[in-house]
Amino acid sequence: MGGGGQRRGDFFHSEQQEPHAPRKEKILKAHPEIKQLMRHEPLTKYIVFLSVSAQVALAVLTREWSWLSYLAVVYVVGATINHSLFLAIHELSHNLGFKKSEHNKLCGIFANLPIGIPYSITFKPYHMEHHRYQGEEGVDTDIPTALEAWLITKTSHSYVEHTAKKAVFMFFQIFAYAFRPMCVKPSLVPRDSWIVLNWAVQIGFDVGMMYLFGVKVMLYLLLSTFFAGSIHPTAGHFIAEHYVMEGTAETYSYYGWLNWLAYNVGYHNEHHDFPNIPWSNLPKVKCRLTMTLPSRCKSPLFFLLKISPALCLSGHDPCLAP
Repeated sequence: MGGGGQRRGDFFHSEQQEPHAPRKEKILKAHPEIKQLMRHEPLTKYIVFLSVSAQVALAVLTREWSWLSYLAVVYVVGATINHSLFLAIHELSHNLGFKKSEHNKLCGIFANLPIGIPYSITFKPYHMEHHRYQGEEGVDTDIPTALEAWLITKTSHSYVEHTAKKAVFMFFQIFAYAFRPMCVKPSLVPRDSWIVLNWAVQIGFDVGMMYLFGVKVMLYLLLSTFFAGSIHPTAGHFIAEHYVMEGTAETYSYYGWLNWLAYNVGYHNEHHDFPNIPWSNLPKVKCRLTMTLPSRCKSPLFFLLKISPALCLSGHDPCLAP
């Protein structure tokens, strides 16, 4: 939702075709050399290994720290690493880490370990639907449901109440992203050996970590996961990517330095236009284009103040959903 200064009573609706497939065709006609960027990125597996190793080491090292220092590391470092792993799993769901699909799945299961909750195998079918049917209510589970919008907007009787409800939504938005897909389209949950492996490996890891190092290591990992999808600068892209704030564009890009921590997820128009191009080549797509794609901003400070859920526009803009 977006536009104007009054609270909207409904989502933004458009009769236009999903923009990315036709734009991809147009771009490839003008820039056929972009096809050379369509490959897997070998660097991804090394970054994943370092991220998992660092997170496990921090979970163990911080056990005896004071609560203030412990929580500071959880929020600043742990949440940043786990959000990076969210986006590594996103890359791997597109088969962009390895040539073979099964190797991408195995790496995704490994990247899932510090997150504490098995989801890497379940994520892929829902994310593929998001690309195919972007913005379609009841199909694209990346967008809030009508029930969420009703609870936050329609039941609010004042500006303060509406703002407070949106702040609560942003604080707990990771639960919406976790449970919304299974509630809206439970039929997409995989029922195969891969999801069994994902759960078995994750449960074994969690139990093993608690057995060897105590419960506090799991608290570190789960709090890192919670804040990674809550009020955190890296989580700003959840709102920045597809929430209509200005004009009618369905997808927006962000080109600031926060991309360094997030597998260039800010290059979101480029990613949706070319989902088979890895994170490392998305800036090269932008450099080759003569057209201007919808974007938010380049300044990380502006991003923090206006886009990030830390102080998000969504919290005080009455026309922004949900």
